[in-house]
Amino acid sequence: MLNDPRSHGLWEKTAPAAPQTTPLKGAAKADVVIVGGGYTGLSAALHLAEAGTSVILLEAKEIGFGGAGRNVGLINAGMWVMPDDLPGELGPVYGERLLDLLGNGPRVVMELIDRHGIECELERQGTLHCAVGSTGRKEIEARAEQWQRRGAPVELLDEAETEQKIGTRAYQGSLLDRRAGTLQPLAYARGLAQAAIKAGATLHTASPVESYARMADGWQVRTSEGSVDAQWIVVATDAYSNGPFAAVREEQVHLPYFNFATVPLSDNLRKSILTERQGCWDTKEVLSSFRMDKAGRMVFGSVGALRGTGLTIHRAWAQRALKAIFPQIGDIAFESEWYGQIGMTTNALPRFHKFAPGVIGFSGYNGRGISPGTVFGKTIAHHILGQLSEDELPLPLTDPQTPAFRTLKEAWYEAGAQVAHLAGARF
Repeated sequence: MLNDPRSHGLWEKTAPAAPQTTPLKGAAKADVVIVGGGYTGLSAALHLAEAGTSVILLEAKEIGFGGAGRNVGLINAGMWVMPDDLPGELGPVYGERLLDLLGNGPRVVMELIDRHGIECELERQGTLHCAVGSTGRKEIEARAEQWQRRGAPVELLDEAETEQKIGTRAYQGSLLDRRAGTLQPLAYARGLAQAAIKAGATLHTASPVESYARMADGWQVRTSEGSVDAQWIVVATDAYSNGPFAAVREEQVHLPYFNFATVPLSDNLRKSILTERQGCWDTKEVLSSFRMDKAGRMVFGSVGALRGTGLTIHRAWAQRALKAIFPQIGDIAFESEWYGQIGMTTNALPRFHKFAPGVIGFSGYNGRGISPGTVFGKTIAHHILGQLSEDELPLPLTDPQTPAFRTLKEAWYEAGAQVAHLAGARF
């Protein structure tokens, strides 16, 4: 994307073409202007347009340019925070409300895909959280117990059952979440965009917002070549925020994450590795994730940026680690490589901000953007439509706050990942 093969890698190669869009030129009016063309903005645009609200979406680069087009493609339920810890972080009302919303998030994603016929390689067989060592086993046991107590369809698998599902003996068990699944993330974003346009929304790409100002009857959002007057502004820029909404990016610590995609595995290997096509990630602090795409490519990723010395270090580690987990694969070539930034908040939970009356946004997905982004976009639409009051939203109102030592932490994450991977791939 934008002539950078390491920005979106395999997803750019295999996604359907993006809908035709143009930059904003001249003055326009709408009920709602949305800033950002990722899952949150596109979902909000779709749901608002379906309700008959006039919507203009402004994307600085291209649809799915940020995390929406770069992530692994796991449709997860919930967040990283343990279910029982959420009420402690947010209070009992917001904690349980968020658990319910995000626990059902994958279902919302899949229903949208079905309803709009989005071609995005959807797999509905769940995900596997894989236990590395006894510590990892205790972690997934606790997570399983807490979700099961809430009636979630999650199942704790032992070592043998995990080997049967994945095709490796590397793990001491896994947590199967049947609510979850996988998809082609950029294809999903482009499909949402197409559905939003069909519903009546107007989407402009290559239209970075430079400023916004209060007008007599609402707000005006300005780009270098145009402006939009609207009653509402939805800020949906998340970890890639800049310009007038840079505070959203500044309250998050960027954690780089890369992916490598192999050439398609042979038919023989595909009969023994991820035969049910679950997406997987492990319990290590510097975690790894892997899944299969529709053509049988293994998509394998971890923390780190593919730039400078990191490119060589992480590529060599990925080759060693993949072979350690799946010895039967042997030496196999990578055909794509890409990376992006995950925005991490101080408590690993998302945020709801009101920048001014009528200027609102959700952000801070902590590496779980597909499901939360989709459901928060829908939630914003319901709030603007008057179907949800501010007190009924799934998160309390907070002000953006820059975490201490943010820049140093980001440098440490990138350098630390290289140190971890330099001699890594040990179990």
